[in-house]
Amino acid sequence: MPPDLTPSEDSLEPVETWPTDRLRALQLQRLRWSLRHAWENVPHTRHALEDAKLHPDDLETLPDLARFPFTTRHDLRHAQPWGMLAVPRQRLARVHATAGTTGRPVLAGHTERDLAGWSALMVRSLRAAGIQPGWAVLVALPFGLSPFAHGATAGAERHGCTAIPAGSPDPAALARLAQTLQPEAIVTTPGRMKALLKACRAEGIRPDDLGLQVAVLGGEAWDRVDRATFEAACGLRALGAYGIAELTGPGLAQECVETQDGPTLWEDHVLPEIIDPRTRQVLPDGEEGELVLTSLTREAMPLIRYRTGDTARLLPGTARTHRRLKLPNNP
Repeated sequence: MPPDLTPSEDSLEPVETWPTDRLRALQLQRLRWSLRHAWENVPHTRHALEDAKLHPDDLETLPDLARFPFTTRHDLRHAQPWGMLAVPRQRLARVHATAGTTGRPVLAGHTERDLAGWSALMVRSLRAAGIQPGWAVLVALPFGLSPFAHGATAGAERHGCTAIPAGSPDPAALARLAQTLQPEAIVTTPGRMKALLKACRAEGIRPDDLGLQVAVLGGEAWDRVDRATFEAACGLRALGAYGIAELTGPGLAQECVETQDGPTLWEDHVLPEIIDPRTRQVLPDGEEGELVLTSLTREAMPLIRYRTGDTARLLPGTARTHRRLKLPNNP
């Protein structure tokens, strides 16, 4: 039986349960800042707004954002390496990149302020997944330019956990490592989780003897059958996570352990829209289309109306007042 890991209300950040009207007011304030920051410091954004005969002052309400131009992956590639930065390159504390599976990798720069905000979001996400301070968190993801393993490790450390940056060893080695260290949580992909269970069977290791109570899974498609398999085999809770490397990587959205009904999008840091990819018109909540994200707090590389290419729906919040993402290839 999966453990009851419902977090205490006292452990939540106030913004996680703000009334919607208060959250929208904060989004508008931060959106105005982000739009002006990009307009003043990113030539691409300034030129795009000028071509559309728009100015940051033209944004008076959140729905006004629908009038502003999109940013695409082509724009990011065209501006490589530093053309989308809103700060001098010398102010970057770290650079990550997309995996490049759909073309040339896209670089994403972060200032110290960006990294601090990102790790704080990861703490929120890990807590939402039921992970508690003092736990050992096995990060079974490849390190390198990809941000996912780095974000999970930094978040676990800041949350007061013992981070175990395992990288991507062969599944048998990962199974033996987990058996030895007995981590309470693992952050990995659904594919690696399946490989871990297979390796346990081959090595004669009982998956429910690994000590795992929570698995945070992202980066790949999975379904309800996968969730049920992982939970039954290991006696844990399996939670979905969502992120894209062009923004922060992990930490953008996290499924909450109380409800397990899709990742909650942290709307105080990112503003979502769903558009019809053909007409580019904004769709109402509940309808399926392409997910578009606007960064609200990012200093080094603010993105305005970034077309992620991901199909999703926006649903009302449940465990939090922030809206949830319903992704077609997730439980």
